[in-house]
Amino acid sequence: MSAGTGPLDALLSALPGRVLIAPDELAAYCGDASRASLDGLPQAVVTARSTDDVVIALRWANQHHVKVSVRGSGTGLTGGAVAYPDGLVVSLAAMDRVLGIDPANRLADVQAGVVTADIDEAAAAYGLMYAPDPASYRESTIGGNIATNAGGLRCVKYGVTADSVAGLEVVLASGDIITTGGRTRKDVVGYDLTRLFVGSEGTLGVVTAATVRLVVRPTGDTVTFRAVFPTLATAGVAVTAIMATALVPEVMELMDRLSVDLVEKHYPTGLSTDDAAAVLVGQFIGRRAHEESAAAAEVCRAAGAVGVDEAEGDLLLEARRVSGRALSAEGLRVSSDVAVPIARLADMFLAIEQISREEGVAIPTFAHAGDGNLHPSVIVDPADAAARDHGELVLDRVSDAALALGGTLSGEHGIGSLKRHALPKQLDPATLAAHRLVKDAFDPQHILSPGRGIWGSSRIRAAVSAKGPDVSQRLVVMWR
Repeated sequence: MSAGTGPLDALLSALPGRVLIAPDELAAYCGDASRASLDGLPQAVVTARSTDDVVIALRWANQHHVKVSVRGSGTGLTGGAVAYPDGLVVSLAAMDRVLGIDPANRLADVQAGVVTADIDEAAAAYGLMYAPDPASYRESTIGGNIATNAGGLRCVKYGVTADSVAGLEVVLASGDIITTGGRTRKDVVGYDLTRLFVGSEGTLGVVTAATVRLVVRPTGDTVTFRAVFPTLATAGVAVTAIMATALVPEVMELMDRLSVDLVEKHYPTGLSTDDAAAVLVGQFIGRRAHEESAAAAEVCRAAGAVGVDEAEGDLLLEARRVSGRALSAEGLRVSSDVAVPIARLADMFLAIEQISREEGVAIPTFAHAGDGNLHPSVIVDPADAAARDHGELVLDRVSDAALALGGTLSGEHGIGSLKRHALPKQLDPATLAAHRLVKDAFDPQHILSPGRGIWGSSRIRAAVSAKGPDVSQRLVVMWR
């Protein structure tokens, strides 16, 4: 569909100045930070400035059966924000206001396009903190974090995004606005729709605003320890041992030697593995930070660390924060995001080493070690299609290994379009059918991120096309 046709003219008329249709303008909104390819330009981009803009856009798309992708700042890593050919992109980047801080209840009201770090900065003025801090927190938006249930370095202590979301404003595919959750700590009225939408990857509705929980900003000393290990397995043993104690670090991150070498190549920090296999970095904040860091360091020595350093401040963490950028700077990063129970972390690293040997490729890996979330990658030549395919195969084996250890296909990046083929490996048929039933109920015409994350039933979609949107009211009967 091109400019000048009736349906698109209606959208342009309804949202003057907010609809982009020129190819050079569209290109800036078509991709994300993943390796997912763009198959064609969308017919339009809506640069929403309000919830009402999103309502108009989705009503239009639903009426004309146009596929919709939702975009914040484009930092996603699974292809969830890539535009559909002749589809519609809804950009929330301009909805970037912190609407208010409620220090008495430790809450912040924000629009979906707010950059995550800006929420934390606004909270800091009240001695509070927005805890989740994905590596991209200076660029990623809270809407994207909510869509993927993002984690971050601090989630070992404070939990993932879902643990910090009190309520949401969501626009459904029909254009209806719903609100979930609230401002109270306890609420058992109705289903927990807030948790349902967090991590739904834009497949159930478009989150336009959120009420997020804040915590008291930690004060006192900031002490970071860094332990170097001869093997990844011994590093994994140390992590399990620390997490089995009463110690609760603010951060605990693990990098293998390949990751460290790439960081020092592209973003030198002075970090060295001394030819060892892994570096574990942990941080404590508070009046007992020195004591707690020393205790964690001792656990590391007992587990086999060949060297332990301690320092005040964040300096020792810098290498971990730039590790993702360093891998991307090296070439096309075919990356994954798996998680395993903390007690199986050492086993997972051993599995990755075995896959690396058998496949003949390096698999640089860094991890949010304190919660068992690993980020293995394969660096390939972008021009070598066979190498790219092999990289995907390698990471499929890594995902299989995580599942065999009781883990998951994704800890925080989501399924998107890159991992949808693997969903049946984790979700049995009955469970997957239940997920699809939810998708069909909220988006019966399948206009919201179709074919990504959890996709709906083609059987239901065919019925909707034949009998109209009201068929969603009879979904339960049809599934029986």
